[in-house]
Amino acid sequence: MKRSHLSLITGLLMAAGFSSHGLAADVPCTPSPYGNTELFLRGGMNGWNAAPEYRFSYVCNHYELTTELSGDQTFKVADSGWSAPTDFGGGEQSVPQAGVPLPLKLQGSNLTFAFKGLSRIILDVTGGKPSLLIADCPKNPFGSTGIYLKGSMNSWNATEEYRFKYVCDAFYLNVGLTGSQEFKVADPGWSAPTTFGGKDGNSSTLTAGVPLPLLSDQQIGGSASNLKFNFTGEHTLKFTADAEGKNSSLTIGQKTFVDRSAREITDPVALSMQYDSRNLLFKAPFGATKAGESVQFSLSALPGVESATLVLEKRLLEGNEEKLEYTPYARVPLQKKQEGNREVWSASQVLPDSSVYGYYFELQIGKDTYVYQNNKNSIYWTTEKGSDGVGVLDFKPEDPKAIRRYRQTVYQPDFKVPDWARDAVYYYIFPERFRNGDRSNDPKVGVDTYLDQKIEVHTNWNEAPYLPNSGDGSDSVYNNDFFGGDLRGIIEKLDNLKDLGVNTLYINPIFEAPSNHKYDTADYLHIDNNFGTNAEFQELTSEAAKRGMRVILDTSLNHTGSDSVYFDRYGKYPETGAFEKEQIRSDSPYADFYTFNPGGASADQKYAGWVGVSSLPELKESDAWKDYAFRADNSITRYWLRQGASGWRMDVAPWVSDSFWREWRKTVKSENPDALTVAETWFNASKFFLGDEFDSTMNYIFRNTVLDYAAGGKAVDLYQNLELMREEYPPQVFYALMNLLSTHDAARALYKFGYTSGTTAQDAVDTAKKRLKLAVLFQMVFPGAPAVYYGDEVGVTGGEDPRNRGTYPWEDTGGKPDLALREDFKKLIALRNNNPVLRAGSLSAPLHLDDHVVVLLRELDGKAVLVLLNNDTSDHQVNVAVPEQYRDRTGQDLLTGKTHALNTDLTVPALGGLVLDLQ
Repeated sequence: MKRSHLSLITGLLMAAGFSSHGLAADVPCTPSPYGNTELFLRGGMNGWNAAPEYRFSYVCNHYELTTELSGDQTFKVADSGWSAPTDFGGGEQSVPQAGVPLPLKLQGSNLTFAFKGLSRIILDVTGGKPSLLIADCPKNPFGSTGIYLKGSMNSWNATEEYRFKYVCDAFYLNVGLTGSQEFKVADPGWSAPTTFGGKDGNSSTLTAGVPLPLLSDQQIGGSASNLKFNFTGEHTLKFTADAEGKNSSLTIGQKTFVDRSAREITDPVALSMQYDSRNLLFKAPFGATKAGESVQFSLSALPGVESATLVLEKRLLEGNEEKLEYTPYARVPLQKKQEGNREVWSASQVLPDSSVYGYYFELQIGKDTYVYQNNKNSIYWTTEKGSDGVGVLDFKPEDPKAIRRYRQTVYQPDFKVPDWARDAVYYYIFPERFRNGDRSNDPKVGVDTYLDQKIEVHTNWNEAPYLPNSGDGSDSVYNNDFFGGDLRGIIEKLDNLKDLGVNTLYINPIFEAPSNHKYDTADYLHIDNNFGTNAEFQELTSEAAKRGMRVILDTSLNHTGSDSVYFDRYGKYPETGAFEKEQIRSDSPYADFYTFNPGGASADQKYAGWVGVSSLPELKESDAWKDYAFRADNSITRYWLRQGASGWRMDVAPWVSDSFWREWRKTVKSENPDALTVAETWFNASKFFLGDEFDSTMNYIFRNTVLDYAAGGKAVDLYQNLELMREEYPPQVFYALMNLLSTHDAARALYKFGYTSGTTAQDAVDTAKKRLKLAVLFQMVFPGAPAVYYGDEVGVTGGEDPRNRGTYPWEDTGGKPDLALREDFKKLIALRNNNPVLRAGSLSAPLHLDDHVVVLLRELDGKAVLVLLNNDTSDHQVNVAVPEQYRDRTGQDLLTGKTHALNTDLTVPALGGLVLDLQ
């Protein structure tokens, strides 16, 4: 689009007394003088009918219609009944000139105009003198490329909810957001010409109603700054740019954009459509299915549906949700049968291949085509909308990408997860901060280094981790401060952990690495010298096994450290690294581990670091690397399993290809069929659970759901996140998920609940601990393996990294652990360990769900436990409709020992719950 063309359109609109969609309008918004009466363009193009696609929208202070027409057309503007007060035609003139307002006359003559394609038609009815303006619309400068708002509101993904709509002269988007948000305007793939932000951080904050000039990454020669705006509810965003992506701007103002393509469904047959993917009347069997199994799909509606089709597709998901596509698989006609006064449309389909399928229903009712699709619920961290269950009927969109698919996971029939995984209670250790058991191996200033920088060592075990540039006296380097935690410290405290009730240790990386987090591996085959020795790891696994405990190791097969024996950027190792002293070395035995760019202008630009971090050079999935990682008899994967590890947690799993993980899994299971494989994923991880990659994942969806619930969030909305996993994950996975609350990558639970520092008021601290105990109770009664992050059980708090990685406050170091809280953790863990029904019992949909109370039933081998949880600060009384076989029973609370009758209201305590053993 030429700038002059855009300016002409804007000028014409302003001359007519308004601006496009009301952003920074000169004339204030006023109600339509015709109330709810709809106006249409009626003429030869539509048989003079009031067709929905030619309906005007009332916007702020005028009516407008954007439509595509060609050639001479004769028409008028009128309502559906040609009512006299809204029948507009020509007066002295009946041939509008492009861009010039034409006065109209009630019940005037037909109008004629030579259209040239996409046009905006504007009816001004203010001031009692109606006029019509027709202006040509420039073409979309980016063609079919979608433009999205990508930022903190949607995890920086391209989601349909935040896709701009191009209308005539600009891109528009309505949002409902509150609070400060950071974002950019971009295409799905972050292409440099179509990724827009600010010039710099100081000039990237928008003011309501004021256009902010934008720059593309291509223009800026790098990455444009994130944009910022403090949202206060509903807003309209207007983005403009020319065909070269230049002269772009963004304006955020009051909500004024009306999407004319959004139609309201009024057909009674369409409105009667019913489907619920979690109800066996509509889909059977429930949830994920085995490859080769037949699945029955059914819809119900009043008579009048002409045809119904099940549309099945296969999903492709790569990386951290960067590539999400569906390809056609099958279109299955549904067959109709009468059931009472309704019709049921059904079909059975065998899904022979393990995959994640997408599906929706296409329906023909009268002249309209509809889709019954997934609902609009958001799932934590997940690009795709929809929590399954009851869906939504909509008119079929023009763009198939806008359809929200239901997902159907189909897994391999022989997919087996180790039986012990569902019984696991993890203790999750960041080893540098747990316990210093051997001071002789502590990091030493002047001896140890971090990359090419010095290190810092804390002399006080109980002080906070350093936060660079915060004024705490530390240097400006991240990840280079040390306390001295080690394997000996873990071994010393195994009896303490056994007493707590945990039975599986998940330990963050312990291999040689220069940082305090150890994800920048320097040598995969040796324990870090500040943590101990390979022999001490064997001692750890042996001593743990004596206490009935397993050890899960953590590493990344996606990247190493730049300061490593493999890369050796700083020339510290005797063997030749692939980037020895910042020189690309083809003679290195590790040369084929990495991909290099010899033409890079600087050392950092000669190779790719994971997500741009130069200290973490990405590994190439070459044969040489695969041999070293898992294929060879002395490979990383095999070696540590032989040293006593019971499985692996794999860092940044989405950044590694599926083919790599499939082959890696075969190695793990051939070495030890009972070894557990856990992926680090934050989003809906169904793609990893087809039987050929992972057994489990770090369950961040659970974490967010339970923390938000325990913080007082609305249970009826939040619980849909958990229902999605119950439906989409294979049952053997669902019962083995690592259910987190706190992690080394996110703020601790107590921080989330309001205990943010040592100066937090005591009543706020007490409330935060009550909420934490509610969250832990939720963990212990829900399917999946609960994980206790070290120190949570004694009241450790802390915000984002590095504050969430504080030290355990051992009494013999001067710490002040909350031992009463530890006893509460111990009792809750024992609740799970002592009741198999809470570990392996079935779980169906909640028996009761409201804003505050969740009621679940767990059943196993004739035993049943009724769980009632309440996140309100006051007690709630609930009458639960339990299954008929339990109605005459009583329930003994496993938390207090009290007995409750089930045929009356049950009082669920504030920030607590009941766990009733039905007798």
